[in-house]
Amino acid sequence: MQRWLPEPFIFAILLTFVAALVAMPLCHQTPLEVVEHWGDGVWNLLEFAMQMALVLVCGSTLAAAPVIKRGINAMARLPKSAPAAIALVTVVSALSCWLNWGFGLIVGVVFAKAIARQRSDVDYRLLVASAYSGFVVWHAGISGSIPLTMATPGESLTMATNGALTNPVPVAQTILDWHNLVTVLLVIIGITIANTLMHPKKGILTVDPALLKDNDHIATKSSSDKTPAQRLEQSKLLSWLVALMLVAYLVIHLGMNGASLDLGGVIMIFLALGLVLHPTPVDYVRAFGKATTGAAGIILQFPFYAGIMGIFTGIGVSGISLGGVMAEACVQISNPVTYPLLTFLCAAVLNLFVPSGGGHWAVQAPVMFTAGANLAVDPGLTGMAIAWGDAWTNLIQPFWALPALAIARLNAKDIMGYCLIDLLITGVIIAAGLLLWAI
Repeated sequence: MQRWLPEPFIFAILLTFVAALVAMPLCHQTPLEVVEHWGDGVWNLLEFAMQMALVLVCGSTLAAAPVIKRGINAMARLPKSAPAAIALVTVVSALSCWLNWGFGLIVGVVFAKAIARQRSDVDYRLLVASAYSGFVVWHAGISGSIPLTMATPGESLTMATNGALTNPVPVAQTILDWHNLVTVLLVIIGITIANTLMHPKKGILTVDPALLKDNDHIATKSSSDKTPAQRLEQSKLLSWLVALMLVAYLVIHLGMNGASLDLGGVIMIFLALGLVLHPTPVDYVRAFGKATTGAAGIILQFPFYAGIMGIFTGIGVSGISLGGVMAEACVQISNPVTYPLLTFLCAAVLNLFVPSGGGHWAVQAPVMFTAGANLAVDPGLTGMAIAWGDAWTNLIQPFWALPALAIARLNAKDIMGYCLIDLLITGVIIAAGLLLWAI
């Protein structure tokens, strides 16, 4: 990976050209049609890109709060050996991602960085890779976008699945089905063991101390001679009032309206806690400003992946899309037993080009659920096969690693070699779980 994997932005450009070159012959689209589909899609992830940038920045700013840093550092002292540190980071990250992917993606790498400061005998690159590897279970967890969409009643569900689903599929038949829960457990055990065994017995590569440098800032000193502006900037009351508004909204949105915790909710939690736990509002602003430098990769690359999604979903004069062609090819060679496995593999390949749960839903739902119904496959299983495929190849897709890499101050090539091993191991476990579910 160090030799062959380019900078993630270059990787995104290469994927763009591959998608375009494949779409033209398979979908009988002209170069101008492909370019138009790409351009139409470029801005479709702006809201999501902003959310991801805020998850990274707000999460990093929260982690920089003095009390949070003390708590994380205390936990980082728990493992008594390098392999134990690797195992602990993997489990903490995976469980956090299963609960909420946005929360887990940040917590895992922040915890890994804290452990690296405490222990000089742990391989930093493997530690960060272990933190990211836990992300593989996110779409099988309680924040998974596809199973949550399937559980939401409404006409949009019927329209998205071409009429295959007229009634919602409860999470008891997807996320909380025992087949899925056992698969999640085995995947977490598998990556924990694999990551631990990958740690070198000796000859650990030297870690650049700059990678572990804390983004500390000097807290504002109190002074008896303050201007009115300084009093406002250092007023804890303002921080508490804003935090109270955020919490009140979340209580209304989640408790009274019965909504689920989405990415926006996670950002609000990070923001509220950060405001309260930093000494003053101006201290929060300064910490936030330092954390924003890590969002550069997200801002630059997400429009390109949105463009790739446009190529996969764009329908030209021929009336077909590249994503639809892939899904139909999977259906043609399936039977009731192999259908979930092939759906998983199709989603996994598609995820390399369209690393978005919403994108997968748009591309695969119309074809896969109709075909699954014709084969008498449980719709919950079809949905989870798509979800697992979407999550699985994230292990080797730099798109989702960008926030973690920004915090760790590493490049994708530094961790992807380890993640490739986790990909092979988890692939076997997930495939076996889907086959057993189908039998």
